[in-house]
Amino acid sequence: MGWKAIHRWLGLTLGTLTVILGITGALLAIDPVAQAWQAPAVADDLSVATLVERVTRTVPDVEEIRRLPSGAIVVFSFAGDQPQASYVNPDDGRVLGPWQPTVLPRWVKNLHRALMLGDAGRWGAAGTALVMGLLCVSGLVLLLRRMGGWRRLGSRVRGPLGQRLHVLAGRVVLVILSLTAVTALTMSASTLGLLSLEAGAEPEVLSTVTGQSEMPAAQVAALQDLSIGDLRKLGFPAATDPEDTWKVDAVQGQGWIDRYTGQMLAWQDASLAQRINDLAVVLHTGEAAWPWAVVLGLSGACVLLFWVSGVVIWWQTRRQTPRVTGNASLAQADVLIFVASEGGSTWGFAQTLHDALAKGGHRVHTSALENFQTTAATRQVFVLAATYGEGQPPAHASTALARIQAAKAGQVPVTVLGFGDRQFPAFCAYAQALEQALRAGGWPALLPFEGIHQQSGQQFSRWGVALAHALGEPLVLEHVPHLPPTATLRLLSRTDFSDATGQATAILRFSWPAATLGDRLLGRGLARFSAGDLIGVVPPGSAVPRYYSLASGREDGFVEICVRRVSGGLCSTHLLGLRQGEYIEAFVRPNPGFVLPRSRRPVLMIGAGTGVAPLAGFIRRNDRHRPMHLYFGGRDPSRDFFFGPELRQWLAEGRLASLRTVFSRVPEGGGYVQDALRADAERVRDLVNQGAVVRVCGSRDMAQGVAKALDEMLAPLQLGVSRLKAEERYAEDVF
Repeated sequence: MGWKAIHRWLGLTLGTLTVILGITGALLAIDPVAQAWQAPAVADDLSVATLVERVTRTVPDVEEIRRLPSGAIVVFSFAGDQPQASYVNPDDGRVLGPWQPTVLPRWVKNLHRALMLGDAGRWGAAGTALVMGLLCVSGLVLLLRRMGGWRRLGSRVRGPLGQRLHVLAGRVVLVILSLTAVTALTMSASTLGLLSLEAGAEPEVLSTVTGQSEMPAAQVAALQDLSIGDLRKLGFPAATDPEDTWKVDAVQGQGWIDRYTGQMLAWQDASLAQRINDLAVVLHTGEAAWPWAVVLGLSGACVLLFWVSGVVIWWQTRRQTPRVTGNASLAQADVLIFVASEGGSTWGFAQTLHDALAKGGHRVHTSALENFQTTAATRQVFVLAATYGEGQPPAHASTALARIQAAKAGQVPVTVLGFGDRQFPAFCAYAQALEQALRAGGWPALLPFEGIHQQSGQQFSRWGVALAHALGEPLVLEHVPHLPPTATLRLLSRTDFSDATGQATAILRFSWPAATLGDRLLGRGLARFSAGDLIGVVPPGSAVPRYYSLASGREDGFVEICVRRVSGGLCSTHLLGLRQGEYIEAFVRPNPGFVLPRSRRPVLMIGAGTGVAPLAGFIRRNDRHRPMHLYFGGRDPSRDFFFGPELRQWLAEGRLASLRTVFSRVPEGGGYVQDALRADAERVRDLVNQGAVVRVCGSRDMAQGVAKALDEMLAPLQLGVSRLKAEERYAEDVF
């Protein structure tokens, strides 16, 4: 069983008990804070002898003085036959008021310490603490895998909201919760009798009655030498027992003092176990350190967030992992599909491929990648592999690469299709490792390696066209993912363009429907979005969305996109056929790896054609005049200079620091954007050297050309696109 399975099933099965302990722990953290606020300031170097002298002047019949972890001094005494406990001011011994042992109901402590079940509950609480420790260890392993190691532990967290909450909260309080689990186990060991705290048996010592009067506390050397900061409690000699002694309980140990001579009759140093337990109590409860109690309280409350977000992740993964239908047996299948998926979405693509091949008459068997093998009936093998973290395999496929490398190569073609996100430096790295291992092992391939960006249905469909051609048979891959709820947007305005071939393009602006509180809670509508996020448009008669980069954010009050007609494109045809006042159905998909981080560092933006849309959105909201430099590439300034008037206006307003344009289809147009970059190589190097963030948006060919040009230009700085990606300074949005 892997770390992910351990983390998941411990969280799901025993998570409720962990939540109970976390919430009650958060409530119990109130006590140290409240006591610290109530306690008067005490000088820790005040001697216990002086304290006793002051207290006995104002409080009769004192039995015990106790110093609470908060630093407050409590005196236990009798008023007649009635016992009482009072706060006192150590400066003068004055009574400040009655002392109450806790501000919380006793059942809260009982629930936290023993689950209200007595000794059995104490064992249960200890077991739950052990579970929390295992959850923390497994969570740390998974966190390191997801983020790509210790060095990237503080990097930006990407993914759905539930995953981001789980990772962010874990990254903040994981160490604290681990410490809480360890200290809870330490305290349970002493409570359950598994660890003895006593230094030894209590000595049988008595005060020697000589007929002389008791030595005043102010003259007892042991009490003079003991500071109040080290005191736990001081027991007074009983008035009715002349042989009784002073009993001192201090941080250093316990002592018994003759009441007549002031001589120390016996002393026991605190055991190592006692010192460890004392430290565990402070670290676990926050007693004697109220700021730490606040941290513990917040961490305890986060356990609920952990559990809820963990359940959400589990449920989403469960929903996204389809059960393969129509699966032929391995021995009879002529086509095998092997899948490596971390979140479950890759299985959906595998099912689409499975169904299309089965419709064409093939017997298809789909299984997890760790089951990789071929049989006598196998004629084609397809591997659909997602990459996790910084190039790691999905957890379930951790042994798959070694299995493939050890397998004897056959004559059956094995085709690899990768799934990943280009915002990560190691885009489809695991799938590429599989591709290299297969080719090195001698396995042939039907198609060259292909990487699918952000689960793009359009890319998958194009790959299907190539596959159909290679197989020599009809094959259509129309992947229909699970779509989130959509919002209805009304077209407010449009700006139309047309190139020399008559290919239409338009900037479309839609109204933004304000989301109600219910919409936000249920995830409907467009409650939050930023320029650079993606909007999925679902055309009529289709269940497959088409994604467009947003040129606007929530603050703009509208939704704006730039759409070019694609030959045979259902969605682009629908959008470009809209009239003002007509409606579309759409939803937002966050694109956190592409949106700009909040910073004053300069931004180098490179866009071509409709790829300028999200970059225009960045500039539009640049109210703080962050240095933004745009390189824009088109074909003809009279036909496809998208956002041209706005860019000039933003340049005049200072929202855009510089604008460099090139056009490839006009004389003296300057060529392509990578040519403009090379011409400005010194300036580009200077911007990158200043820590510039780089954003590239446009066609894949353009992005590859830009990356090549930047690698050449930045070589003198010993920098390149790969390193900029690793530093989260470079991101692409390509189509």
